[in-house]
Amino acid sequence: MSASEAQAAQATHSAAPAQHVAGLPDWVIVVALGMLTGLQPVTTDLYLPALPQMQQALGLSTAAAQWTLSVLILSFGIGQLVWGPISDRFGRRPVLRWGLGLYVVASLAATLANDLPVMLLARVVQGVGLSASVMCGRAMIRDLYVPEQGARMMARGMSGLGVIALLGPILGGLTATYLGWRATMSVLAIFATVILAFVWVKLPETLPLARRQAHLHWGAMARNWWDIAQHPTFRAHTLLTSSTYGGLYAYLALSSFVFINVLGTSRALFGVSMASISLAYLGGTILCRHWLPTHGLTGTVRLAGWCSLTGGLMLVAISAWQWLMGHNLPAWTLLPGMWVYAFAHATHQSCGQTGVVSAFPTRAGAASALSGFLLSATAFVIGTLLSLWTALPGWAASIHPMTLSMGLGGAITAWIALGRVQRDGVAGAEA
Repeated sequence: MSASEAQAAQATHSAAPAQHVAGLPDWVIVVALGMLTGLQPVTTDLYLPALPQMQQALGLSTAAAQWTLSVLILSFGIGQLVWGPISDRFGRRPVLRWGLGLYVVASLAATLANDLPVMLLARVVQGVGLSASVMCGRAMIRDLYVPEQGARMMARGMSGLGVIALLGPILGGLTATYLGWRATMSVLAIFATVILAFVWVKLPETLPLARRQAHLHWGAMARNWWDIAQHPTFRAHTLLTSSTYGGLYAYLALSSFVFINVLGTSRALFGVSMASISLAYLGGTILCRHWLPTHGLTGTVRLAGWCSLTGGLMLVAISAWQWLMGHNLPAWTLLPGMWVYAFAHATHQSCGQTGVVSAFPTRAGAASALSGFLLSATAFVIGTLLSLWTALPGWAASIHPMTLSMGLGGAITAWIALGRVQRDGVAGAEA
């Protein structure tokens, strides 16, 4: 075969749909994807209404309490670098079983934690287990579908994620109010056990033997990651998912303190407020499915980019108004900007998480893992900066670190969505 014929064959392989597992209905993939990726917002959102309560029970400062989220995100990113190559070598199912099992054990340990070191260790292990769930969820979409079809399936799965994220804050607020913060960690253990049972009984292996990596050498993996990182489509979509999540992370890290401690919202009402933001996220996944057939992947990202900018500017305007007037506005005034940001975030994640693996049909696990690590590293750096910022006199008791950070996240996301993704967002053949 000539070099040109080899390149043509490789391009065809990259573009052709993967063989579906015999007899596997789409609903199994959609439910599995919704639960596997939905475990991430549940892990962060469910305990947010209980975070000030946990802070008081363990005698922590606001900055120290935020580390329970930061270490989770960091281990979540590093864990993907380990699980990704392992899943490309041995398949998705073994990684899911081990990862979800670790998550259940860590959640039980967090339930029993009596001091910060034990809680941090439990959250680290939770992050490692969580990384297996989310990474395999993204990778199995590339196992089964071509990029645009995969984006539609990802959006369907993320609609399930949106439903889970919608119920999570309400359940978290009620659980924290009536049963205490430890009960929220027990709910996480129960939810992960349900996912593990579904994976064990219903989800077959999606990565065929013919497309598995023959060897597992970490030196080769490092070179592999470097090679993946050079692909312009991977860089474009990784920048997109990292920037939009960076703004959202500011909300995750600070919203409970802003709404409950600064603005005086009850835990239950804060849970309802978070649920409304999840509802906006759900709307984003639904509209994304309608935009994709008519606007394509990059056109859908472009529309969402304008929404990211709009939502961020709305929050900056609230912050500026509060600064000029010298008093806080009602808590509900923050919600419209957050709704618009969450709507756009859902679209960016549906398209971006598909885009990062679109050029790598035989290395989807490694590409997904590297993208997830870079997203988590971005969030960890942001979390560290927020901890330093809120430790400064006067800032912990204000809305500004959250609103200004989300505004910056919206602006950067729009810049990437309207520029880099439009230029490099369509994948070529795998190198």
